[in-house]
Amino acid sequence: MDLHDLFLILHLLLFCYWLGGDLGVFYSSGKVIDPTLSDSARVTAAKIMVNLDLVPRICMSLMLTVGGVLSEFKGVPHPTWQMVGIVLLGPVWLAMVLAVHLQEGSDLGKKIAKVDYWFRVVLVIYLLISVTVSFQFGELSQAPWVGAKLIVFAGLVFCGIMIRRYIGPYAQGIHALATTGSTDEINAGMTRSLGQCRPYVLAIWAGLLIETYLGVVEPGGEQINATMSAVGRLAAPLLGY
Repeated sequence: MDLHDLFLILHLLLFCYWLGGDLGVFYSSGKVIDPTLSDSARVTAAKIMVNLDLVPRICMSLMLTVGGVLSEFKGVPHPTWQMVGIVLLGPVWLAMVLAVHLQEGSDLGKKIAKVDYWFRVVLVIYLLISVTVSFQFGELSQAPWVGAKLIVFAGLVFCGIMIRRYIGPYAQGIHALATTGSTDEINAGMTRSLGQCRPYVLAIWAGLLIETYLGVVEPGGEQINATMSAVGRLAAPLLGY
């Protein structure tokens, strides 16, 4: 087994644990809002959900690094500065994810969570601009599916950002369950909040399936290149190219 095989196995494992962990989170999140369960049972379900949720977050944080190294094996060249950034991205992002989880509720945890949030916003913008420019100048002409995967990944990160936007009442409700107990108002707020988040969860699942198709089939260039080149031509004047 060479280095390429190792990173390919890691890539597949990250996909499996990301989707599998998300399925567990999705199921347990429904138990948390079930009013027929006792408050203590719902709190226990919430603890299981939070700990399970760490798994897909870890997988997301490492996916770009592993995928970036694999793309180098596939013939997509990276300048030295970019490859250094790709290699460092995974450990740095993973450290933030673990810190947010381990320091949850503390002042430090809240500060790191805010940094992590804006990091994701910047990452989405960077990926969209970088892929657009790369297609415009032909840097992904030999492996257009890599650019398509990066666009989809940007969409996955965006969905996570939107989940954070709507998850507040749900998280506050969990705290209330563990302290003051549930009320009809709290239950309604949690249900509404979770309902607003779930379309983005389903979109993440769909995005992961698309990523799998692109990675396995590696669709060729003409259709993807034509689409992305058109986007690049539109965006280039805005980017100063």
